[in-house]
Amino acid sequence: MKTLQRSLIFKDVAGRDDRLTMRLKKMAERFNISASTIRNYEAKGLIPPAERSPNGYRVYTELHAAYLSCIQAMAQPFGMEVTAEALRCLHQNKPQNAMWIIREKEIALYEEKEKLERLFEDIRAYSNENKSLYADEPFTINEASELTQIPKSAIRYWDQAGYVMADRDPTNRYRRYSGSHLLKIRLIQMLQSSVYSEDTVNIRQSIGAVEHTDLEGLVNVAENIRAYLDKILEAQMCGIANLYELIQFTKD
Repeated sequence: MKTLQRSLIFKDVAGRDDRLTMRLKKMAERFNISASTIRNYEAKGLIPPAERSPNGYRVYTELHAAYLSCIQAMAQPFGMEVTAEALRCLHQNKPQNAMWIIREKEIALYEEKEKLERLFEDIRAYSNENKSLYADEPFTINEASELTQIPKSAIRYWDQAGYVMADRDPTNRYRRYSGSHLLKIRLIQMLQSSVYSEDTVNIRQSIGAVEHTDLEGLVNVAENIRAYLDKILEAQMCGIANLYELIQFTKD
């Protein structure tokens, strides 16, 4: 139990025997979740099966507490699907697989950050030079899709949802997109792979509220997305630390 005793993450259980048990209700209260949530985690293989007391009650140990701490730390930055996949690897005694699953998500976040920085540069260049970065505008939806590498179905949906409303050709009513439309489309796409949360909802609403021609407004939204990515990075580090501690705990 040396890992637990020196752990900051599990400092509330430092020095306690992992065989110390508690009932389902007490464990749920400890993590401020419902008893049904814990039963659901158990049924889905996210935490080890609970043993039963002589009178039939579920009995949980500090090992279960370690798993629940890890779930709570990883769910926000990685999502429940990825968290579940990683924890099932631990149950299969494949900790390296669990770590590689998480590393893939770390890399994806870094790539999103790089993509956002390039978008920052393009918005500023558009604003400073007062001209489009894209030649031969306006564009059809097919051309907008090719230039942004975003599916037409997504662009149509964002138009209908009011996030980025295209101009219309007066002769045939076809959608037409300017260079600033394309910048906003790229901005909306930044959150596509993010875990759903109150933060992402608020950012999407702010994107919908800003006009594609308001370049300063687009920069402000991009700065909010950067702050959100920084927040997710910190949460990922916390989740990884919890996962590592859990791996060491299971080894002990």
